Amino acid sequence: MALFDRKKTTYESASPYYTIGDTGTLLVIGLGNPGEEYAANRHNIGFMALDAYQATHDFSGWSMKKDLQAMVATGQVGSTRVILAKPSTFMNNSGDAAQKLQKFYRIYNQHTVVIHDELDVDFGTIRSRTGGGSAGHNGIKSLSAQLGEDYGRMRIGIGPKTHDQIDSADFVLQDFSKNEQASIAKILKESCSLLDETTVGQLPEHTIKVI
Repeated sequence: MALFDRKKTTYESASPYYTIGDTGTLLVIGLGNPGEEYAANRHNIGFMALDAYQATHDFSGWSMKKDLQAMVATGQVGSTRVILAKPSTFMNNSGDAAQKLQKFYRIYNQHTVVIHDELDVDFGTIRSRTGGGSAGHNGIKSLSAQLGEDYGRMRIGIGPKTHDQIDSADFVLQDFSKNEQASIAKILKESCSLLDETTVGQLPEHTIKVI
């Protein structure tokens, strides 16, 4: 049974939204690369989303858990315990941390949501679903190799790639443009709202156009 009660929403969707209800635990993993040199990269929007959620809710501060290879912050949203985790393994090995986190907290894929950048989704659009392929995303490849594919995904668009001559790997490791930076706060606010309104590991399939 879902950990969330129905809530009215202004979004148009074939699937209902939910707000946190019955007691349970949700693990939310944001993908990115650790270190100040990567902090503003497009590839780090998953870290940015978790930082925004932690800052706008009554959560603990970030704590480095070396055994779990992740920065962790915990809090209570309604009666649901929420664990936020930012792997310290670098993007391509995110699955190592995800596996350790699930094992330590005894959480399965149906109670896990992963937030990450998506080059195939336009900037200003957020898509959510459960399961699916990697679309060439190395962090998702690593997670799926360790966990399987049936975990929740929140995909925050960073595309399209603007110049054909720029390799995709270089594009995702660039900082957002000045025009994009002006919209980041709004996108992160919507990602926080979607996280509040999702079912545990049962993300309804949505496409939200923020800008």
